Amino acid sequence: MGIQIDWQVFTPISLVGGLILGVATVILLLGIGRIAGISGITSSLLKPKRVEMWQVLFIAGLVLSPLLYSVFRPLPDIEVTTSLPLLIAAGLLVGFGTRLGSGCTSGHGICGNARLSPRSMVATATFMAFGIITVFIGRQVLGLI
Repeated sequence: MGIQIDWQVFTPISLVGGLILGVATVILLLGIGRIAGISGITSSLLKPKRVEMWQVLFIAGLVLSPLLYSVFRPLPDIEVTTSLPLLIAAGLLVGFGTRLGSGCTSGHGICGNARLSPRSMVATATFMAFGIITVFIGRQVLGLI
C-alpha cells in the first residue's frame, strides 16, 4: 500500500538534486534576499497583483526539471496505490498546515533551519512529528495507507 520505492534501482542522483536545491536556495537568499518557500512562492502566483519574474521562473524550474532530467535518463516509475479521495484529503491537509504554520517544508525545513531560526525548528519538529503520527495511525490503526 502507499507509495513504494524500489531501493534496488535507487541511485545517488538525489544527492545532485539536493545540491541543486541548496545552491538555488543560497542564490535566492543572497541574490535577492528571499526565502525559497514553495508554498509562499506558489500562493504569490495566485495573487496576480504582485507577481515577480523570479517567482514564475522558480516554479517553472520545478515543473520543467523532470522534463530536463528525462532527456538524460528515464524518469523512475511511480506507483500510487492509495485512493484518490485520500490523496485529495492529504493535499488539503498539507495546504491547511502550510497556511497554519506560515510556511512549508522547504521554507522552514530547508531555509529556516539553515538560518537557525527557532520558529522554523519548532515548525519542522511539529510537521515531522505529525507526519509520523499520521502514518502510524493510517497504517496501524485504520489500515488506510
